[in-house]
Order: sequence, then structure tokens, then C-alpha cells
Amino acid sequence: MAEGTTQGPRDAKVLFAGEPVPTASRKGASGPAKRRSRAKVRAMVGSIALAATIAVTVLATQPARAALPVGDLGTAVSNFIFSPNSVAGANNWNCKPSAQHPNPVVLVHATGVNLGANWVALSPMLKNAGYCVYAFNYGMTWLSLGRIGGLGEISASARTLSSFVDKVRSSTGAAKVDMVGHSQGGMMPNYYIKFLGGASKVGTFVGLAPSNHGTTVDGIVNLGSALNVLGFANSILWGVGVPGLQEQEAGSSFQRNLFAGGDTVAGPKYVVIETKYDIVVTPYTNAFLNGPNAKNVLVQDQCPNDNVGHIGMFTDGPVLQNVMNSLGANDPNFRANCTGYGLFL
Repeated sequence: MAEGTTQGPRDAKVLFAGEPVPTASRKGASGPAKRRSRAKVRAMVGSIALAATIAVTVLATQPARAALPVGDLGTAVSNFIFSPNSVAGANNWNCKPSAQHPNPVVLVHATGVNLGANWVALSPMLKNAGYCVYAFNYGMTWLSLGRIGGLGEISASARTLSSFVDKVRSSTGAAKVDMVGHSQGGMMPNYYIKFLGGASKVGTFVGLAPSNHGTTVDGIVNLGSALNVLGFANSILWGVGVPGLQEQEAGSSFQRNLFAGGDTVAGPKYVVIETKYDIVVTPYTNAFLNGPNAKNVLVQDQCPNDNVGHIGMFTDGPVLQNVMNSLGANDPNFRANCTGYGLFL
């Protein structure tokens, strides 16, 4: 404060910079007092400018929001036990789709696992790319222990999917969702699309090694049928609470009903990504769909050295790259970078 001035509630105005401006200087004071007043004003303006410059610089140099880590097989094992109901990147109910990615993505897990394990790679990848991502568990029975999904009756699981899609659409305001499913999760939504009104609510449906036309379980189903013991075995499956397994057998009544009217319906775009080393869906060609709006991708056509199996699809580099292309650019000539192969099982 200038020497000889007196500060008080009536003769000084305190500025946010913390320095009082004497009343005399505002009434045309001259001489040293006036010069000191002007100097203080200039200092104040300079301080404001400096503070603004610093703030802009700090904001400009702040790092972008850290990308979510993409999980691996170890993450999946841990999540299976400790995080069956959540996975990085999924189920932010405040997420609003962008113009670039208008459709939220719903992830549908495979038989025998849960959302926490199945989507440790794809969920954070999609979130990091700007998608709104959602996942849920289904098909839990008394044998599931809260972790082993996909055991229940498939039509009931499809109704669970239907309710979840409506919840996602309501939360995000989106007219349609895109969908990615693994194994049973790549087949079960066909029931929703065909029989529960899903055709008008699904944009793109991507199946990873889906059990679309059932499996012979490497010939075991055919053998059981030939020995006339298949019916007895199926009764046991239903009796112990795992009808979802029987319904995925090739030639089951569920399979015949599901695809009696053809593999696809008008509306969604269907994409199947399969490996020729699938030992769960056998023959592997049972995964493929026929229809004008269906595209079948065999991993080894792009990456001949990729020995990924049925289970390993969920962390396989070429598989995940094809998923991202199918949901994004949808380049018909896309070829994956052949690296980061998944488990051979």
C-alpha cells in the first residue's frame, strides 16, 4: 500500500488480486500518488493476463483421459471369480452415443462364463474407441454359482436379452443397438431377433464362433443318436438344470425351430467370425449363416498361422480387429494385422 494512505471500509475498494486502490486515485489525484495508482492497475492487469495464460497452458497440456487397459486371459480368469458382474468399459448408464457411434453395443457372453470374464478385451477396446458399451449375464441356474452363465433355457435367455436391450435404448435414447456375442451368445440373439421383435432394434449383429446350427460336439451327438442313447442323455441335461446345452446340439428341436424360416431376417446386418480350429462348434461351418445380409469371415483366410480355438476367440487379435471393422468402418476389403493370437482351445 502506498505510504500515507489510509485503508478503511469507505476509502478503499479491495480487488480480487488482494491490493486496495485508494479512493483519492479515483478522484483525479495527481503526482506520485496518481503514478503509483496507475502502476498498480497495470500490475493488476498484468497479473490477470499472466494467470489466464497459465490456466490456458495448463489445460492445453493436460493429458487426455487415460485409455482403459485391454485385458487378457489372466484378467478373464480373475474376473470370472472376483468380478462376474462387471468389466472395464461396460455399463455406464450415463453414456450418450456420439454421432460417430450412434448405436450402443450390447455384449452377450458364451456358455459357461459371465460378462466379467468374456469381455475383458473387447469392452475396453470399444469404450476407448468412443462407443457406449453394455453387457449382462443370462441363463443362470442353481448350478451357476453366480458365475457360470448360459445354462438355462435359451428362449428365456432371449427374453432377458430383450429386456436388457430395451433398458439400453431407453437410457441412451438410441433407436437401435449393435450386438456382439460369443458362442451361445452369438446364436441366442437370433431368437430375440426373429421371435421377440429384435429385428427392428438391432443394427449389426456379430457372432464369434456362434453355435448357430448347433454342434455335434466333435461327433459325440451323432454317436449318441446312432446308439439311441441321445434322448436319455438329453433328459439328464434338462433334469439337472442345463437345458441350454441340449438346445445347442445339432438337430435339436430348438435349432430346427430357430432356423426353419431361414437363417436371417430383414433388418440387421449379420457378421459371423469363425476359426477352422473350433472344437466346440463342430463342424465349424455350422457357425456360418446364409442370407443376403450375412457375411461369414474365416479367421485363417486372413491369418493362416492363427491357431485360435473356440474359447480363445475373445482375446484373439485378428478376431477383435474384425469386430471393430464390422461395427465401425465396415471395409469389405478389411484384412487383420496377424498378431496377438488367442488361446488354441
